[in-house]
Amino acid sequence: MISNVQFRLQFLVLLWGFTGVFGKLVTMNALPMVWYRVLIAAIAVFVYMKFKKSDFQVSKKELLTLLGIGGIVGIHWFTFYLSIKLSNISIALSTLSMGALFSAVLEPIFFRRRINLLEIILAIIVSACVAVIFNASPDDYKLGIIIGILCSFLSALFAVLNSRLPKSIKPTKVTFFEMVGGLITLSLIMVLFQPDAITEVVNVSWSNLGWLILLGVIFTAFAQIESVALLKHVSAFTMMLNVNLEPVYGIFLASLIFGDSELMTPVFYIATGVMVLSIVMNGILKAKFFK
Repeated sequence: MISNVQFRLQFLVLLWGFTGVFGKLVTMNALPMVWYRVLIAAIAVFVYMKFKKSDFQVSKKELLTLLGIGGIVGIHWFTFYLSIKLSNISIALSTLSMGALFSAVLEPIFFRRRINLLEIILAIIVSACVAVIFNASPDDYKLGIIIGILCSFLSALFAVLNSRLPKSIKPTKVTFFEMVGGLITLSLIMVLFQPDAITEVVNVSWSNLGWLILLGVIFTAFAQIESVALLKHVSAFTMMLNVNLEPVYGIFLASLIFGDSELMTPVFYIATGVMVLSIVMNGILKAKFFK
């Protein structure tokens, strides 16, 4: 029988699988879109914490850590939606499967443990599948794939960093300060490198704002609080392992909603399927033989 933690984890992955759809529903460029996402999420968590009369107190070291991780989260989301804009939802989600590979490399570094044989095999299989997807994709999608790989690395990095946070810090507090950190980082990127994005922020349409509020409150604030809470019960690797079902959910939803624009070649689906299956099997074998 599925446990409460497993159910929450799968529901969270389903929510994350749906976030890719917003990359097409929102007709803004990636940077202003994500800027609004973290702003709305920060406001939503702030209001929730005030309603619950939660305190915002953290030490200076914890504050700087949370703001730094939040900056990584913000850039991760920026690269995710940039990958969608440069290719499509299916491509962006398939490259996220590399997150487990990066997590398998980063965890030994941060937790000072050895990389085992299964992780080496995983690295070979995932790298081969991504190479197949890259070669089978249209030329104008290839930059999107490269950005998607960077996105998957950042997702593994912030998952590992979040798993190292003191368990005494409440998930709502972690999420609030990380969203603030993301907002600060994205604002600096916008001012220094993409000042034209400020015009999009100011002139946001009501339809885009409606989608962004839904994305920010349900699919970001709630999902981020839940992910931090679940990392108190599961490892970063287990989290990333389940996140590899996100492409399955997301590609199905994107094909259902957007139809032909999301259809890829059979080679793409085979490579993505092999990659996801190998990562899931790696996790099962690791749990059984490398406890």
